Amino acid sequence: MIAKFADGIPFYRQEKILARDGIELSRQTMSGWVIHLNPTFEPLMNAIRRHIIQGRVVYIDETPLQVMNEPNRENSQKSYMWVYRGGPPDQPVISFQYSPNRSGEIPVNYLFRGEKPPRKNQFYSVTDGYSGYNELSKQIEVIGRAGCWAHVRRKFVDATHGRKVTTVHHQIVKLIGKLYAIESKARREKMDTDQRHQLRQEKSTIVLEKIKVWLDKCQPKVLPNSLLGKAIQYANNQWLTLTTFLQDGEIEIDNNIAENAIRPFVVGRKGWLFSGSPAGAEASATMYTLIESAKANGLEPWKYLNYLFEYFPLARSEEEINALLPFNLKTEDLNREG
Repeated sequence: MIAKFADGIPFYRQEKILARDGIELSRQTMSGWVIHLNPTFEPLMNAIRRHIIQGRVVYIDETPLQVMNEPNRENSQKSYMWVYRGGPPDQPVISFQYSPNRSGEIPVNYLFRGEKPPRKNQFYSVTDGYSGYNELSKQIEVIGRAGCWAHVRRKFVDATHGRKVTTVHHQIVKLIGKLYAIESKARREKMDTDQRHQLRQEKSTIVLEKIKVWLDKCQPKVLPNSLLGKAIQYANNQWLTLTTFLQDGEIEIDNNIAENAIRPFVVGRKGWLFSGSPAGAEASATMYTLIESAKANGLEPWKYLNYLFEYFPLARSEEEINALLPFNLKTEDLNREG
């Protein structure tokens, strides 16, 4: 499991590796083990899901996934793996969710299951510009949506290729760079959320005003279908969400947290290419959730899984299950025996 979901070695390659040592263990058997475990860990997955919205901010991203043998669907159709990172800053969890579609209802139903977030006007989602995330924004009385400056910056950087540094293309990149310099200062000086909020009010608001003036000035002069024109339109369309980070020092300026969280899955996907069934995709989501949540809390994944396999069968109550969440464990807990 660690070899596939942490190291990116698909089961068919593990089968060949083991065969060299005279061990006959088929990929079907290994896959069956993981699928068999999936319903066992459902209580732990639900605990992680509930914990995500105990923080003020959740970071969300999604990536395509090919799944075989989905009911009433061609094998060539795209499915998706969603990732959510949330919880209080000192108790982060990362949860993966398989879905056969990219509907905006997916994160709404996953996070809240028909319930409202725990705190009115204090819950934020950080996403890219995908319109499906507007479903979250419709619950505007309880959810604020923050945009991703990293996506904006990439689009403008793409527009600079082949352009002289004196062109307007580079001007906007430098302005966005000033926003990130402010964020770097906050990290470098280890500011808490209140201090970072204050710094943004004093410094970032001025830079944002300059960026908006630049966007409004340049948009009428640029071809809409050019790379620069598309970048400007994207930034203007997302402007309200791109300024949300000013409201709370806990909100990051971009969605890189979610992108970094989903990267291990993307790397692994290059090796195994597809999931053989919906059950396999759901089981993969569970394993990535356990492994990446362990890593987010400084735990060694192999040791964490060993600890879970030993102690999870003994957990009966909700309190005992919560005690096995990675932020409730320390490295020395995983090293103890018996």
